[in-house]
Amino acid sequence: MRLRRGALRAALGLALLLLLPLLRPAGAVEPISLGLAIAGAAASALTGFISYPRLYCYFRECCLQRLDQRAAAALQENLDKKLFGQHLVNKVVAKAVKGFLNNSNTKKPLALSLHGWTGTGKNFVSRIVAESIYKSGLQSKYVHQFVATLHFPHAHSISLYKDQLQSWIRGNVSICPRSLFIFDEMDKMHAGLIDSIKPFLDYYEFLDGVSYRQAIFIFLSNAGAEKITEVALDFWRNGRTREDIQLTDMQNALSVSVFNNKNSGFWHSTLIDRNLIDYFVPFLPLEYKHVKMCVRVEIESRGYAVDEDILTRIANEMTYFPREERIYSDKGCKTVDAKLDYYYDF
Repeated sequence: MRLRRGALRAALGLALLLLLPLLRPAGAVEPISLGLAIAGAAASALTGFISYPRLYCYFRECCLQRLDQRAAAALQENLDKKLFGQHLVNKVVAKAVKGFLNNSNTKKPLALSLHGWTGTGKNFVSRIVAESIYKSGLQSKYVHQFVATLHFPHAHSISLYKDQLQSWIRGNVSICPRSLFIFDEMDKMHAGLIDSIKPFLDYYEFLDGVSYRQAIFIFLSNAGAEKITEVALDFWRNGRTREDIQLTDMQNALSVSVFNNKNSGFWHSTLIDRNLIDYFVPFLPLEYKHVKMCVRVEIESRGYAVDEDILTRIANEMTYFPREERIYSDKGCKTVDAKLDYYYDF
């Protein structure tokens, strides 16, 4: 590490010395030929310095920017600190992504399908995954988001969408093997469209000279939320805690529910039929205590002292279901941000 720092200082020092003559007043500048020579030497020095991959990536975003072990550690830390009430999500996503990032011989891309009601954290978790791999997170040029109602709005254009989607994925994975693709609003995607990416998720070593085995695909959907709530309510009514719920209690039922739902985006999909989705991840409906956690964190993130009275009022204003028991927030933490704007003079 000391040698690298020394090389860095030396290269910067050399570049500065070479550039100093060009920074003098106009009257003191050497003849144009000498000035160009000095500029060329400086450029060469800087090019040689920046061409070293890790140093270049210090200034510019690169594919595989973070070491996989660092990315896995960042993912676990952020899930532990920022995700509330989702013990299954924390466990499954952390293990699946960490294992995938640390596996140097993956057989296929990682495919995660996140399911649950709005406001339970699906988009939030996909953002955490993106930020753990790339510093720019969702803004990274290696992270690609598709929203069904925005990018694929017309049913009569499915054939065109399929071609465009395949070209987009092929082109981006060719540039960066560790590309991340996020498909939002899967429950609003036209049936059959997502099957166009089946070859990229399968167990092929190469397709037309391109390997997709390091890519990550995340699907977000409200489909299956009823099944998840059904299981959660059964546990609650039988006096068991939500932490008692295991992935095996709902994963098979969830995948079958999504597969047979014409409005899931995965209706009779070959991605499910061929077992190409690695995990169906259930997001449990959030309880009152989780809403209060969301409010507290949002207040603190804005730099304000937490007013317990306001915090409680916001949590109480949320609507809950079922109507009799009022256990779960029907919007999760979705509207917390807007309610804070009402109570605080930001």
